[in-house]
Formats: sequence, C-alpha cells, structure tokens
Amino acid sequence: MLLFLGLFIGSYLLGSVPFGLAVTRLAGGGDPRRAGSGNIGATNVARLAGKAAGVATLLLDAGKGWLPAYLAWGWLEPWQAAAVGLAAVLGHIFPIYLRFQGGKGVATALGAMLAAAPLATLLVLVILAGIAWWTTHMSVGSLAGVGSAPLVMLFLGQPTPLVLSTVGMALLVVWRHRENLTRLRQGRESSFR
Repeated sequence: MLLFLGLFIGSYLLGSVPFGLAVTRLAGGGDPRRAGSGNIGATNVARLAGKAAGVATLLLDAGKGWLPAYLAWGWLEPWQAAAVGLAAVLGHIFPIYLRFQGGKGVATALGAMLAAAPLATLLVLVILAGIAWWTTHMSVGSLAGVGSAPLVMLFLGQPTPLVLSTVGMALLVVWRHRENLTRLRQGRESSFR
C-alpha cells in the first residue's frame, strides 16, 4: 500500500509540472495562459512558440502520464495502477504548482493509456487524428479520441480498472473542453487549416 501511495502522489506531482508553460517561455513565446486559447497544452504552445515547442510540450506532457503509469502497471495491482495513471491526468488538469488551473489533459491521458495498453492507445490515436483531420479542429479530435478510449479498451478486453480509469479521464477531458464546445456551437473554434 505504501508503494501505491508513493506512486499515486508522485504521479499527481509529476502530472502537475507545467511543461507547456516552461517550454513556451524558453522558446520566447511568453505565458500561454495569457495568449491564444489560454491553455498550457501543445496546441496553444505551437501557436505561440512554434511547432517544435508544441511537439516538445506534447511529448513531455505524454511522458508525465506514461512514466508513473508504466511503473505502476509493472509493480501494482490493476486497480492501483489505473489510479496512478488517472492521478497524472488530475495533476495536469489541477496542478498544485499553478493554483489548480492547468491544461486539458489529453496528452497526459494518452501517455498513461499508452503505458497500460499500447495497441488500444494506438487505435485511440488513429480515431483522434482521423476526426481532427476530417473536422479541422484539434479539440473535436481530442474529444473523439479520448471519449472513445473506454469503448476501445472494453472492446479489446482490457482490465476493468483500466476501462474505468479511461472513463474518468474522458469525463475530465470533456469537462475541460467545455469552452471549446461552446465555441464550436457558435462557429468560433480555431481550425488548424
């Protein structure tokens, strides 16, 4: 139980690290919370500081979900490992270092899923990329990809704790995209083409 608690807390704290903020500032793009969409995620970082900064943010945010989940799935019971992956997403969305005002959790959720179920996550990524390309909206692709994750995990026979944690991730991601959903309804959401 001590190992679980340590990994859970460590996962939340790692998830809280605002890589997007650090990368944007290092690249000379200022504070992403005060420009563009106001988000610290890869899409806004790319808008403000360039594609390389966006890719770096994407990889770092995914990595902070992947690392603790990878360790947890190797050492803990499935329900504990699933909770550790979810903790990283909670850290990204509600980071202690930024007064609990963080990003949208997509990359971190995908990283945590990748550690637990690589094939299923690949299918989720295909859905995400396909829908984003078709609609020209990264937010729609993100919602479709992460939203489909519980069904993909269930269809591919993943453990119930993982399916349930992806339900939690999907709900958090949808909640964090509520402003995007409003802009989509109003026809004001940014397109990447």
